[in-house]
Amino acid sequence: MEVQSVSTTPFDDQRPGTSGLRKKVRVLRQRHYLENFVQSVFDSIGDFRGRTLVVGGDGRYYNRQAIQTILKMAAANGFGKVLVGQGGILSTPAASCVIRKHQAHGGLILSASHNPGGPDEDFGIKYNIANGGPAPEAVTEKIFSRTRTIDRYLTVAADDVPLDVIGACALGEMQVEVIDPVADYAELMQSLFDFDAIRRLLADGFRMKFDAMHAVTGPYARVIIEGMLGAPQGTVMHGEPKEDFAGGHPDPNLTYAKDLVDIMFGEQAVDFGAASDGDGDRNMILGRNFFVTPSDSLAILAANAEQVPGYRDGIAGIARSMPTSAAADRVAAALGLDCYETPTGWKFFGNLMDAGKVTLCGEESFGTGSDHVREKDGLWAVLFWLNILAVRKQSVATIVREHWQRFGRNYYSRHDYEGVDADAAAAVLQRVRDQFGTLPGQQLAGRTVQHCDDFAYTDPVDGSVSENQGVRILFADGSRIIFRLSGTGTSGATIRLYLESYEPDVQKQGQDAQQALADMIAAADAISGLRELTGRDRPTVIT
Repeated sequence: MEVQSVSTTPFDDQRPGTSGLRKKVRVLRQRHYLENFVQSVFDSIGDFRGRTLVVGGDGRYYNRQAIQTILKMAAANGFGKVLVGQGGILSTPAASCVIRKHQAHGGLILSASHNPGGPDEDFGIKYNIANGGPAPEAVTEKIFSRTRTIDRYLTVAADDVPLDVIGACALGEMQVEVIDPVADYAELMQSLFDFDAIRRLLADGFRMKFDAMHAVTGPYARVIIEGMLGAPQGTVMHGEPKEDFAGGHPDPNLTYAKDLVDIMFGEQAVDFGAASDGDGDRNMILGRNFFVTPSDSLAILAANAEQVPGYRDGIAGIARSMPTSAAADRVAAALGLDCYETPTGWKFFGNLMDAGKVTLCGEESFGTGSDHVREKDGLWAVLFWLNILAVRKQSVATIVREHWQRFGRNYYSRHDYEGVDADAAAAVLQRVRDQFGTLPGQQLAGRTVQHCDDFAYTDPVDGSVSENQGVRILFADGSRIIFRLSGTGTSGATIRLYLESYEPDVQKQGQDAQQALADMIAAADAISGLRELTGRDRPTVIT
């Protein structure tokens, strides 16, 4: 089979980042666009000749076509083998699992995470390295540089690979093996959790719902929750992956997982509810009429880790992203563990896990995980909660309230303003920066401002420095107001406003979070001019 070298021209709009290349489908489908990026990756990741590549995605629109392009380019570039999920499906944590188990050189994961899918919506592709985690900045910078100079890509002329049939076939001198996308991941989950205890819980009348949101975790949840754990058929909602996520927004939060929320806060509420996102790396946890914030979830998993077989010998440490509440810090202090505060982006956790410094980590954006893979893992978090519930034999609400009684409650909320004009969004953060010199010592929302800064992080493993990771207003009592621009969208800008207030008094822990934070919400708007500068009178999403 002849290798073809196709002449092309570089493009200048790609920027490296934790999410790789994320664009509208119509952009990715431009002539040579996807090929340019894939070849730039292959030109930037070292000597992989004869090695294994893992490929799969969340099943969104254009997933299958993109995989066929990648397979032909991988063959032309000299990979020895590609493992690809059946039907082109691999959740992001499952891809990390497969990369690690099969000692692959790396993997290409096709996903735009929790963003909508369809012909007019989003598509993404990122490279994960041999540890199973997202490529570090040194690699993404190298890829970016190559996209600016690329003048050719390599491919082979061949028929498409039958992605729906498990088994191996040849593509030139390269072997393509279509694998069961669930098997390796399910085996790993069974090694971590007490499936017998969870089976007994489910058999004793405990009722749950898992909302896959017509995204990638449907097949995984059906095999593990309904199959291996014996939950009744129908426990998994919206379990069939759809190219457009059935017109929904596959982001597991109180706004977009409305069907699940209506069940859990309605007359037909069950004992436990959970949801995952487009590519399977995020999770939302609900009890009967009760929402568990992702920040609290991380802290509770850490506090109860020794009740789970995979973590029975204890955990090395905890890491959280800077915007995530300090609830996990209080658990770490009580257990005598190190707790690391990192920028947003799972690659920072990967360095700490590879160095043995942390076991559990999490982000407030509904992402939780551990060192079992190098990505956040939605279904893993759900199984962790089920294991704790099986051992403690208490409700979700009781477990959370007892945690607050022991460690105190971190009232916490995130307000997202999506699709904001980019200049207006930048002006909001700049207005806060302009007050850095005058805010410390002032009273704001009944609290004394102690410090203001742009968060910067020096990696304790490799010494790399990441600057301008979020604008912070820190108070003497531990409360925080944080402004950050998100890079997960493909149009406009998203301003994320994070608000946190610590309450150690058990008698004052029963308030609604928005009520408890009302004075801080007003203060944040006053100092930033957010409503004035953006024209928005309310957030798009509150979590």
